[in-house]
Parts: sequence; structure tokens; C-alpha cells
Amino acid sequence: MTGRPNNGGGANKFDYLIKLLLIGDSGVGKSCLLLRYSDDSFTQSFITTIGIDFKIKTLKLWENKSLNAEKRLKLQIWDTAGQERFRTITTAYYRGAMGILLVYDVTDRTSFSNVKNWIRQIEQHASENVDLILVANKCDCDDSGEDLRKVTFEEGSDLAQEYNIPFIETSAKSNINVDECFEKIATNIVTRLDGEAQAKVDEKINLATPNPKGKSSCC
Repeated sequence: MTGRPNNGGGANKFDYLIKLLLIGDSGVGKSCLLLRYSDDSFTQSFITTIGIDFKIKTLKLWENKSLNAEKRLKLQIWDTAGQERFRTITTAYYRGAMGILLVYDVTDRTSFSNVKNWIRQIEQHASENVDLILVANKCDCDDSGEDLRKVTFEEGSDLAQEYNIPFIETSAKSNINVDECFEKIATNIVTRLDGEAQAKVDEKINLATPNPKGKSSCC
């Protein structure tokens, strides 16, 4: 049912159920981003749990504010929950994912260098049309007064342009751009899904439209 419209009634009605994944090296703040977005909380003593963890978040996206039209999304956001430490992320984890937030830590050069390795894994395991966003976490380090940043904004932006994917810097600790990064990828997914649905409708219309003057389509 992931990525498909829901036509149920009542309080559970939503337009799309979307599966999102958080991918990246251990310690970059994936779980903290998820906790901040889902529960608006943060802890520096986050205990890694081995296994699979996910949160549910309902999100409203405005299509046209002047018409008061909106889409209601149910986001199922999956965290690797420590699996990346043991290289046990499998195809099953990627199955059905509509979007992936690929996270690195701006204070950890190695996590940035490993982005290309993660993209190769995504290309191998995820669906061909999955939406990606590159997320540079812990940008609050700029306010610490110490020289903690190891990866510049420009480097992150350039890498995202290389793969033609969106880029955003975030801080789960200071709640900088956390909502924005999830809303951005959700918007891109809905735009793609709506476009695919409209293309199918147009194709059916074209197939059902008779040829002028009764001419055969092969002539």
C-alpha cells in the first residue's frame, strides 16, 4: 500500500502512505533526526538499538493555498537502528521505499566520504525511481565557537549536484531545517506520484480515443 492513495473515511483518511528510509554512517544523527521530527525531542545520550525502528508521522502538504486544497500524507519513517555498523542492511529494508534521506555529519569527514558508498548500495537495492535527499546534519557546530566543521556547505552542495539530488543542512539538536528536509522529500515524492498517475490517465484516454476518419493506427 506504500505510495498508493488511501480512500478510507474518518480520521484515518490520507492521500498517500509513504515509506521513507534514513541511511548513513553510524553516529551521524539519523535516530536524533527521526526523534526530533516525530516527537520534537532530542537527547545526547541516545542508545543504539540493533534491529529495525520506525515512526509514523502524518503530514499535510498544501497543493494550492488559494484553493485551500491539501494532501494528507502518512509517513512511515524507518531508521537503520545500528545495522549500518554491521553491514547488515539488506534488500528487504529498501523494499517499497519511496524516498531516502542520506545523512552525513558535517563534523565527520569520513561520513561524508562514505556518501558515495551509500549511493552505490541504494542503486543496488532500492527501486530505480526512489527519491533521494542529501542531509548534512550537526550544522549547529558553527555556533560552538570551536572549529568543529570538517565538511563545508559548498562541498555538500557540489556532491548533491553531482548526483542531481536536493541538499539541505540540518541540526537535530538545535532543530534547524528538520521539518523542512522531511517535507521537501515528501513533496518531491508526491509530485512524482501524481505525475505518474496523471500519465496513466492520459495514456488510457489516448488509447480510448478513436482515430480520426476511422484510420488504422498502423497507417
